[in-house]
Amino acid sequence: MKNLVVITFLLGCSASVSGQITNAPRTSFTQMYLPVWEEARDHCLEVARAMPEELYSYKPTEVSKTFGEQMVHIGYTIELLTKRYVQGMEVVPNTPDANEMSKEEILELLESGFAYTTKVIHLIEQSQLDESCVMYHSGNTVSRAFALFYVQDHLTNHRAKANLYLRMNGIEPPEYTW
Repeated sequence: MKNLVVITFLLGCSASVSGQITNAPRTSFTQMYLPVWEEARDHCLEVARAMPEELYSYKPTEVSKTFGEQMVHIGYTIELLTKRYVQGMEVVPNTPDANEMSKEEILELLESGFAYTTKVIHLIEQSQLDESCVMYHSGNTVSRAFALFYVQDHLTNHRAKANLYLRMNGIEPPEYTW
């Protein structure tokens, strides 16, 4: 709840005591996009909860991220990519060390990242969505609205890897319902 209060203060969005945003997104695009984003969020959190804490250190190969590192990468980069590409902010990466975090702390990081981007989806104006940004890795110029899809695509890539980690440990991944 402390993170929600800080995010609410920073973004100026009203929220209820339960943490639910009380206003609708401001644009037709974000109204359409919000249910897609919420489904991606819910499914990712289900995947993170499905892995037992003792297997958060599991990785299928020496060069792979651990399950916990996959989840930290998702949770941290959701906010980072939103700030960088959707909001146009300068951001210096400083990813937390998953090996020093409990499952609960990783889940809190995921929830915080999702909450941040959800609030941006609610508050961003059409004029901001229409602005262009240059994607760091590809050099492609896209709209900030398109950048929201990139944030989701990035998390989906790492969530899919995490799904495989579950299967490799005999755990049935949560059903994809979208």
